Amino acid sequence: MNENLLIDIKNLTLAELTVLLSDLGKEKFRALQIIKWVYARGVTSFDEMTDLSKVLREDLKQRFMVSDWTPELVETSSDGTRKYLYRLSDHESVETVRIPMESGKDTLCISTQVGCAMQCQFCMTGTFGLTRNLTVAEIVNQVCASLKDGPLQSIVLMGMGEPLHNLDNVIKALDILYLDQGCGFGPRRVTLSTSGLVPQMFELARRVKVGLAVSLNATTDALRDQLMPVNKKYPLAELLKACREIPLEPRQRITFEYILIGGVNDTLTDAKRLVKLMHGLRAKVNLITYNEHPASAFKSPNPKAVEEFQRYLLDRDIIAIKRASKGQDISAACGQLKGKLERHDV
Repeated sequence: MNENLLIDIKNLTLAELTVLLSDLGKEKFRALQIIKWVYARGVTSFDEMTDLSKVLREDLKQRFMVSDWTPELVETSSDGTRKYLYRLSDHESVETVRIPMESGKDTLCISTQVGCAMQCQFCMTGTFGLTRNLTVAEIVNQVCASLKDGPLQSIVLMGMGEPLHNLDNVIKALDILYLDQGCGFGPRRVTLSTSGLVPQMFELARRVKVGLAVSLNATTDALRDQLMPVNKKYPLAELLKACREIPLEPRQRITFEYILIGGVNDTLTDAKRLVKLMHGLRAKVNLITYNEHPASAFKSPNPKAVEEFQRYLLDRDIIAIKRASKGQDISAACGQLKGKLERHDV
């Protein structure tokens, strides 16, 4: 049978699978049984789903399949960071990064697109341009494949691509990942990062609960226009107004990601402007040191500048967390492993 004609279970939410099974004359509760097998137990063969009748299993084989990923390439850092490169069915590739945290538990950084249209100047993925959105199954499979290497504490949608450019598939993937009977990641364990697509930020908040992170990286429109072309459409005033208006849970904060680039945005003057921008916001700031790569002229900041920047924010009651740069001895920054592979360096 041609697998291309079969429906991948991992492309379906529980509600969608329930409807399809009902249309086939099957009991609705069978959908949850299948979801448990696929996500809670990691089963990819219908023959292993032993609480389903043989007749049902044969019917499922005629209409459905369960995709299963194995990385084409894995790089492991001395600090325990692991970067996976997956080859997709159309021969494109996508990256996922497993990051060990100080708590002893791992965070998984997943991608939502092949390439990216945002053209952020500090990001290697932006140099590829946008090829296509990932399917629901391709988003979910990054998590399923990584769970084979052990449990995960949290998931961040901060890999290749702008998640809000692929909003429908991202929301379906979150619906699947949140299922208690499946992967069991609640909204508090998942964070989505955006470059600042204001209308889609409001739509996201309306349709699903998820931690929101905004990639800021500059404190003036002039610099942000250069670093992040999206700022020309949604400048800082409009972006931060939206951040103030988006409804939050009682203890929830918006995370602002600020990549410190040596000599570009890492001065105390930048820190002073950042404090003003954060006024009135329930926010925390993640300070991330720039991870150099051959395709960019940008440099990592001086460690002293990073310390002074963080101290200025902390002294003014801004929650400012310095994120340790992980995987510096491998291609850990977004798009680096894909770039190496396509240059045939590996």
